[in-house]
Amino acid sequence: MSSTTKPIRNFCIIAHIDHGKSTLADRLLEHTGTISKKKMQDQVLDNMELERERGITIKSHSIRIDYNGHILNLIDTPGHVDFTYEVSRTLSASEGALLIVDAAQGIEAQTVTNYLLAIDNDLEIIPVINKVDLPNADIENVTSQIIELVGCSKDDILLASAKTGEGIEDILTTIIDKIPPPDEPKNEEFKGLIFDSIYDRYRGVVAYVRVYEGSLKKGSRIKFFAHNTHYDVDEVGHFVIERKKADSIKAGEVGYIIANVRDIEHVLAGDTVTNFNKPCKNPLPGFQKIKPMVFSGLFPSDAGDYDDLRTALEKLKLNDASLSFEPEVSDALGFGYRCGFLGLLHMEIIQERLEREFDLSIVTTSPNVKYLANLKDGSQVEVQRPALLPEPKFLESLMEPIVTAEILTPVDYIGNVMKICEEKRGKYKSTQYLSKSKVQLIYELPLGEILFDFYDKMKSGSKGYASFDYTFKEYQTSKLDKLDILINKEPVDALSMICAKKDSYHRGLALCQKLKELIPRHQIQIPIQASIGSRVIARTNIAPFRKNVTEKLYGGDVTRKNKLLQKQKKGKKRMRMIGRVEVPQEALLAVLKI
Repeated sequence: MSSTTKPIRNFCIIAHIDHGKSTLADRLLEHTGTISKKKMQDQVLDNMELERERGITIKSHSIRIDYNGHILNLIDTPGHVDFTYEVSRTLSASEGALLIVDAAQGIEAQTVTNYLLAIDNDLEIIPVINKVDLPNADIENVTSQIIELVGCSKDDILLASAKTGEGIEDILTTIIDKIPPPDEPKNEEFKGLIFDSIYDRYRGVVAYVRVYEGSLKKGSRIKFFAHNTHYDVDEVGHFVIERKKADSIKAGEVGYIIANVRDIEHVLAGDTVTNFNKPCKNPLPGFQKIKPMVFSGLFPSDAGDYDDLRTALEKLKLNDASLSFEPEVSDALGFGYRCGFLGLLHMEIIQERLEREFDLSIVTTSPNVKYLANLKDGSQVEVQRPALLPEPKFLESLMEPIVTAEILTPVDYIGNVMKICEEKRGKYKSTQYLSKSKVQLIYELPLGEILFDFYDKMKSGSKGYASFDYTFKEYQTSKLDKLDILINKEPVDALSMICAKKDSYHRGLALCQKLKELIPRHQIQIPIQASIGSRVIARTNIAPFRKNVTEKLYGGDVTRKNKLLQKQKKGKKRMRMIGRVEVPQEALLAVLKI
């Protein structure tokens, strides 16, 4: 039976982080004989060392499974909130989804978000309770949570253990029975959705494509809708663990295209690819350019590593089009790069990869979000770092990004969670009970407030049980201040921040006191001030070293003593006029951490 006549099922797996998505994918591959026992390893689709170590999926992966006369295309998705757009593109490339829920932890925030995304894409949902072999599995409670969320019956929910392999056969049978085959193509012209891409140093960008209409073979000329560039196709094929060359890829199939593309910016997730000579009329809906949400400065600890840092960032960008960076100069930290990230996890991963894969030691400024400044002349400017904020005399108002946050918590901790959200300037929206013991809270929160310790407070306030997810909503005008830190009356750009008016005094005071502990004493008194515009709101002094110049006197007239003290005073004054305070890097780092 040739592959062309075999019925196709395209499906993906969605779940909260650590609910066993990658392990379940391993069992499906093992059970269907797609991968031999000899080659089998844990998290076979997570090929990055960081993915294995943290147990999270960072890049989407795709694999073709041949089973019972059917072709099953499994498209693995990232599980974290930062990668929601990639997840939505993967979902739109599928006809069905396995919704995995941990038997011990129940439904969590990202389970709900990804489920809603799947519903938006009209997918057939197959709920699966995983980890049923755990001693603390609460199958009855989790079943009622799933029924509440999905509105299915108890019989529709499959029980499985990805660790032991229990229930895998049922899952495969249900995929074939319940998930519909791809729609019949309406046109002959080739139309494909790019849902991800990777960079191969020998072949260029490899585009992961779900084909909707027509077919594509080697030698065709293709073009991308997001920008009118065109390329000649070198190779097409399918993913069976490794890339497997094919004569063509046809409607309904998932595969890859290699066309010697050297710029990853040309192959964007969500874009439509078509034949250059016979193009389709309209692109597939849903494409948007990924915009960074969180910004941070990356500086090499050793100024000599600046070129190495640039090379490392360029190499990372080859596999991650959502990373953006541009050169930046800081008075305190020297030359470095201003980088834009999708979110905090994305930022953490990039930093860790720079340190591990490229052996770089880097200093990171505290993360901040992008603000919009409305000026008095009616124009609007983007502010990616506090130092670039226009002066108050030109400023009409400041707008900050607001996100819709979804928090799932056990009922016992509702009070703690709500208190934390109120402290972070959250606006309460709604409450929904998913079961007797679990509740969903919806809040609108400023993104800038989530960057600092929000997640930690949420976890400690709920003893680790609450989970949290957010989506960007809009920009709103807010009462904000730019807080500057002056050391010896010189502003330190790396320590500037934009914060809420009500928090500025406490933040300024905390920073001044921390710096007082960390900056070593000098021969002169060093004032440390926190200011908003020209108004100083907090101050502390580092006392100078003092030499006892009258020590060698042994009596005599008091004027001798006064003369020596006056001489010392003049010297100190002269020193203060020309003296510079060197702020040690450790001090800056410690302050950036608080």
